[in-house]
Amino acid sequence: MKHLLLATLFILFTSTATARDSFKICWSIYVGWMPWAYGAEQGIVKKWADKYDIEIDVVQINDYVESINQYTAGAFDGCTMTNMDALTIPAAGGVDSTALIVGDFSNGNDGVVLKGKDSLADIKGQTVNLVELSVSHYLLARALDTVGLSERDLQVVNTSDADLVSVYGTSDVTSVVTWNPLLSEILENSDSKLVFDSSKIPGEIIDLLVVNTDVLAENPNFGKALVGAWYEIMATMGARNDAATSAKTYMADASGTDLAGYEAQLASTEMFYLPKQALALTNSPKLKTTMQQVAEFSFDHGILGEGAPDAGFVGIETPSGIYGDSSNIKLRFNPTFMQMAADGKL
Repeated sequence: MKHLLLATLFILFTSTATARDSFKICWSIYVGWMPWAYGAEQGIVKKWADKYDIEIDVVQINDYVESINQYTAGAFDGCTMTNMDALTIPAAGGVDSTALIVGDFSNGNDGVVLKGKDSLADIKGQTVNLVELSVSHYLLARALDTVGLSERDLQVVNTSDADLVSVYGTSDVTSVVTWNPLLSEILENSDSKLVFDSSKIPGEIIDLLVVNTDVLAENPNFGKALVGAWYEIMATMGARNDAATSAKTYMADASGTDLAGYEAQLASTEMFYLPKQALALTNSPKLKTTMQQVAEFSFDHGILGEGAPDAGFVGIETPSGIYGDSSNIKLRFNPTFMQMAADGKL
């Protein structure tokens, strides 16, 4: 009887744990993630959640890395982040995560800036301020490769993104690597020179909405509602009419700039307004190659965890194949829900 009671309690507990109707996602300020602010404010997310008889709370977190940490700790079911950070924080931390929406890739939104110098090669011997072990650090490494330099040829100083603009204004800081809108603000200085940007490595810094794989598997309507809402927002935003202007004006205000400033950031972002555009990148064999490069960089810099024996320690599943340990897959690029959007089946 005791065993029967325990079994019954276990069934009740697990049923309660898996049968969910309320979810939370978080986002931070970035040109490619501002649509979530608009979608929440305009009731688009609620509309799609209602369609599937669920609730989705959309929460802004002011600190980007902190938002990912909170997701990794289980405070949120989904979070906006780049492909590299998805690998090095939740996936490397053992949280099985799925890239539900491939929203865009940086096509100039991330850059290397020198003060009073015109060439990337001039970075040799300099001190470079950036958010260490972030996509800025990855961009720097890829930039150095193009001019035959390495990190041994300079000194990296870890600097919070909240401090980069003010730090750049001091006389002893001569180089920074950062992303928009900080990049645009720094480039307003007359002695600033953009010597390398992410347009030189297209498709490598990818902006995602990542969700917990187990939550998604147990609650597919959660994925359907998010993807449905996203592409409704994209349809509004990508049009050339007053509604699009209004939407982008809202996003500009919410991110601390004006419409012209936000449009400038969009110009250096390869937004995937249509699901077929996102699917083209997700299904491409290049994605697997990109993630291998990211994993190798992350391993070389010790951010796959102390126990990682090699760059393939964390398995990464893409439609064109798996990179890394197939028995330890913790990051998945799953095109299923984006394909449903493309097929009009949401």
